Amino acid sequence: MATYKKRGFKPKNKAEEAQIEEHDSTTAEVFNTLDEGASKTEAWVQKNQNYILGVIGAVAIGVLAYLGYHQFIQKPKEAAAANELFYPQQYFDQALASEAERDSLFTLALNGAEGKYGFLDIIEEYSGTKAANLAKYAAGMTYLNLKQYDQAISHLESFSSDDDIMGAMAKGGIGDAFSQLNQPEDALDYYEKAIAHSNNDFTAPRFLYKAGVLAIEMGQKGKALDYFERIKEEYPNSQEGNNIDALIGMAQN
Repeated sequence: MATYKKRGFKPKNKAEEAQIEEHDSTTAEVFNTLDEGASKTEAWVQKNQNYILGVIGAVAIGVLAYLGYHQFIQKPKEAAAANELFYPQQYFDQALASEAERDSLFTLALNGAEGKYGFLDIIEEYSGTKAANLAKYAAGMTYLNLKQYDQAISHLESFSSDDDIMGAMAKGGIGDAFSQLNQPEDALDYYEKAIAHSNNDFTAPRFLYKAGVLAIEMGQKGKALDYFERIKEEYPNSQEGNNIDALIGMAQN
């Protein structure tokens, strides 16, 4: 048990006096050790204060730079890119509606016209923006319509999205391109990726159907049957579900 001295306290005997002296000596050693540790810490801080201040300053500058970049560079860049995307999108939509001028309008969508950027310009000039990412998807689908399948695959693979529809459509588009390039294994792989991306009522039955038809062509009727039965069970009201019994019968024979 620790001993302490009261005011006016006198030890009763030499043994008690020796105990008090020993305690005082131990306490003094503890404080000396703490003083030495503090002195070493202070010396280290003094010796390395430029480094410490430099690290703190670098962190602060980094935070301010990030906030400044986001506020004064990235946000205006995002807005400008989104505005530029409006023009090639118009050409793309017109191409889908016009059979006669389809290819020329798709080309304008890719390369731009009348001083306006096309999808490819936006990808290059506004790299890192959401609009540039969307332009990759649009460019991939444009190349797919122009039957330039290698380019379609390249752009759609570089596009990334968690969106149920667009993410699945991009993967399914790659599957379509591989199918046209007579690479059925790769095509089926991407159809399956499109199916796995989302189970929404639009893209899932669409790519289950394409995967099933391709599987039959590849002689994989068991796999085709699985795809078709999923359509019947999970998406009976979809467009692909209309004549699904005939396809199921074909896969069973």
